[in-house]
Amino acid sequence: MRRIFYGGWSITLVCAIIGFMLAVQFRSVRDSQATVPNQRLEELSERLIQLEEERDELANRLETLQRESKSAANHEFVSELKIQACMTALQGEGIILRMDDSTRAAKSGENPNLYLIHDDDILRVINELKAAGAEAISINGQRLVATSEIRCAGPTLSVNNVRSAPPYEIRAIGDKKSLENSITMRGGVAETLKVWGIQLEVTVADDVYIPPFKGTIKRVYSHVVDER
Repeated sequence: MRRIFYGGWSITLVCAIIGFMLAVQFRSVRDSQATVPNQRLEELSERLIQLEEERDELANRLETLQRESKSAANHEFVSELKIQACMTALQGEGIILRMDDSTRAAKSGENPNLYLIHDDDILRVINELKAAGAEAISINGQRLVATSEIRCAGPTLSVNNVRSAPPYEIRAIGDKKSLENSITMRGGVAETLKVWGIQLEVTVADDVYIPPFKGTIKRVYSHVVDER
C-alpha cells in the first residue's frame, strides 16, 4: 500500500508541473510578440521547444506512474481476494490438535462406536475454534472453506471429498491462547471427549502452516445483486 500512496503523490506532482510549464509557455510567447526583438524571439522559440520536450517527458512519466499505480492496486486486490478464497497458504501462530480413537475396550453391552471419533466430534472442535477467532483451519491437510463437508464415510472421515482415517490433525491459525482455551477449558470439548477415552492432544505453536484449498468452487444457483 505504500507504493500506491507514493504513486498517488507522484502523479499529483507531475500534473502540477505540466500545468505550470504550459502556463509559462503561453505567457512567454504572448509577451515576446509585443516587447522583444527578433533575436530574443529566436531564443524564446528554442526555449519553447526545450520546454515542450520536457513537458512530453513529464507526460510520459505521468502515464507510467498511472500504470504502476493501477498495477500495484490490482496486485494488492487480487492477493487479498486469493487469501479470502483460501487459495493461498498461510502461516502464523495458532494450535495443532491431534485426535485419535479411544484405546479402551467397550464394556459388555456398550456401543463400541462411543469410543470412536465421529464427524460430530470433529465439528464440535471446529465450531469452538471458529468461535475463538480462527482465521484458517485445516483437517489432515484439507483446508476448510465455505463448501467443505465434514462427514463420516464408513470408518473414515471425508473432508473436501477426500477420505482419511484417524489420527486426525487439525490446524488452526489465530490467537494461540484463545484457541487453546476454547478446546481445553473446563467442561469443554476436550474434557467431554476424554470421558470416552478419545485421545486429544493440543500443541501451541508460533509457526502453524496451513495449505491452500486445492479444489474448485462452483457457483450455479447464486448471482450477484445490489444490496437491499
